[in-house]
This record gives sequence, C-alpha cells and structure tokens, in this order.
Amino acid sequence: MNENLFASFITPTFLGLPLVILIVMFPNLLYPTSNRLTNNRLISLQQWTLQLMSKQMMNIHNTKGQTWTLMLMSLILFIGTTNLLGLFPHSFTPTTQLSMNLGMAIPLWAGAVATGFRNKTKASLAHFLPQGTPTLLIPMLVIIETISLFIQPMALAVRLTANITAGHLLIHLIGGATLALMNISAMTALITFAVLILLTILEFAVAMIQAYVFTLLVSLYLHDNT
Repeated sequence: MNENLFASFITPTFLGLPLVILIVMFPNLLYPTSNRLTNNRLISLQQWTLQLMSKQMMNIHNTKGQTWTLMLMSLILFIGTTNLLGLFPHSFTPTTQLSMNLGMAIPLWAGAVATGFRNKTKASLAHFLPQGTPTLLIPMLVIIETISLFIQPMALAVRLTANITAGHLLIHLIGGATLALMNISAMTALITFAVLILLTILEFAVAMIQAYVFTLLVSLYLHDNT
C-alpha cells in the first residue's frame, strides 16, 4: 500500500537507458506473416479482422482517402495491442504517456489537414467562415474555427491518455483495497475481488474501443479533407 500510485506510469529503464523503444517495437512481433498457400487459423482470423475494420472505416473515403488504409490499420493494431499488453502485471503501457499520443496524433492530423489544403483549398478555407456569417462576427468566427482546428490533435491525445490512465488507476486502487481487506473481512475482500475482475474485463474492452475511436477520428478528419 506504500507503493507510489503512479509508479506503473514511469518509463522503465535498464542501466539508465529507456526501454520504451523496445516496448513500442514489441507488438510487431505478435502479428506473424505467412508465405504459405493456405494460412493457419491465427493468420486467417487476423486477416478477417483487418478486412472487417478496413471496410467499416474506409467505405466513406474516396480513392485518395483509401490510400491511407495501410497506415490506419497499422495504427489501430498498434494502439490496441499496446493497450492490451499494458493490462498484464508488471508491464508498461506507452499510450498512458501524453507525449507519445501527441506524437501519433499531430503528424496524422497535420497530414490530413495538409491533404485538404492541397486537394480542396477552397473547401478547406470555407470551413473557417460559414456561409451567411454577419460581417461583425467574421473575425471572431475565424479565430474560433482556427482554435477548434488546432485543438483536434490535442483532443485525440488527451482522450486516449485519460481513458487508459483512469482504467489503470482504478485497477491499482481496487487491487490494493482487496489486499488490505483480506485481513479484515474475507467477504468484503471477495466482493471487491469480484469488482476487480469485472473492471479488468471492462478495461480489456476499453483498450480495444479506444484504439478504434482514435483511428476512427483520424479517419473522419481525413474524410473531411479529401
């Protein structure tokens, strides 16, 4: 109970060197590729899942938007895998770091916006000033729309960071309460342990949902600019 509540969010190091690069690269090893004519069940399930997600996300896009399919599918697999691996004991979740989430959100958002200004310059500029705006409100609306545009990557990163961090904190707190109650009341400890199990199942769902939401919002930003 004396452990620091935020100790699990500290980037692990070995001999003073951060291990975050190895942790980020590790999910790539979990998705094997096959050169066989007939794939096994794991590869077939992986391909079926990717096809299902790509159909749901990319159907709304035109030809230019569909060129982002590989990047978006890689993004959802990376975020989902790192979120799930972070739920295992003594593990580290990179997506609890706001700096890393900003590092994913800003380039993708900037790429989508740059694509919009390149391919649909007039339409992209028209978003800053809705049609029929009174003359006196034009400067204010341009400022508001500009702020709302630049706040999009921050909202992406903060949403992912907050949801994953909150889930880890809840699991840590309820787990610590369960251990403390074992010597006080076995029945109460059993109830809190059941709550912990249910919360863990919920966090597995949240880990996948947040990966889907992050990628879906990037896909929507891309759709608005292509």
